[in-house]
Amino acid sequence: MSIVTQSYPKTNLRRARSVFYRGFSLLALALVAGPAIWLVAGVVVEAVPHWQWSVLTTLSQGTSGGLENALLGTLVLMAGVLVLAGGVGVLTGIYLSELVRPRRNGAPGGGVLRIAVDVLSGFPSIVLGYVGYVALCVGLHWGYSLLAALIILSLMVVPYIAKSTESALRQVPTNYREGAEALGMPVGYALRRVVIKSALPGIVTGLLIALAVAGGETAPLLYTAGASNNLPTFAFLHQPISYLTYYVWTDYNQPTPQAHYVSYDAALILIVLVLLLLVSARLIVARTQRHAESTR
Repeated sequence: MSIVTQSYPKTNLRRARSVFYRGFSLLALALVAGPAIWLVAGVVVEAVPHWQWSVLTTLSQGTSGGLENALLGTLVLMAGVLVLAGGVGVLTGIYLSELVRPRRNGAPGGGVLRIAVDVLSGFPSIVLGYVGYVALCVGLHWGYSLLAALIILSLMVVPYIAKSTESALRQVPTNYREGAEALGMPVGYALRRVVIKSALPGIVTGLLIALAVAGGETAPLLYTAGASNNLPTFAFLHQPISYLTYYVWTDYNQPTPQAHYVSYDAALILIVLVLLLLVSARLIVARTQRHAESTR
């Protein structure tokens, strides 16, 4: 009776391969995260020594002054994107995940809408900004305005919200839907009270990340929002509005030190806003996971 023996790589060779792939992974991570950390550290080093809290309560005066109008304008833009893009994106994700019937071969349905979302997510932001300038600011004679900026920013982030919503809904276990159906719940009630409620953390995470993306954009706003040294009001729907990235981009190229301080202050405020949104998303996910584990 012959015994079939199988040869295994030597222990040293396996360890060498493990060390190589681990080092290669760390190198790839450093290449991705290194430039981002370097940029954030550079902004903090330049902004903190000259930081003054009055920058948050003072209006901008050209290349000097504060950033109260820009901060409030950025918050208004983010709130408008949350309402406009959030509503459209979440409804699109719900439709693609729950209401579209799959094809006969098992592929997901919603062909035209799904293709439109994929195509829209591939457009560069500067292209969307130029299209918004030609179609809205010039074609419809809106000029630089808050409404034009909101439409273009919403078009840019709707695909992110739709895909994150669809992904969150598809991760809801099938037995949740089957249990709701077995209890005699109507489809709409079960979708609202069971499925969407279970997927809410993923949906909220997608919304927060989309807001972070919208708040950090520059090119679409340069073509559509313009700039203003005044505080935003309800009348600003058809008037230019200020935002933080405008001062980051404009004042950095100015020759005066005061303009550079304003640019770094705007970048620091923007970094804090984005970090707050990202940390909020992580906290929501972590809290939801702990709640799910405690209820098992």
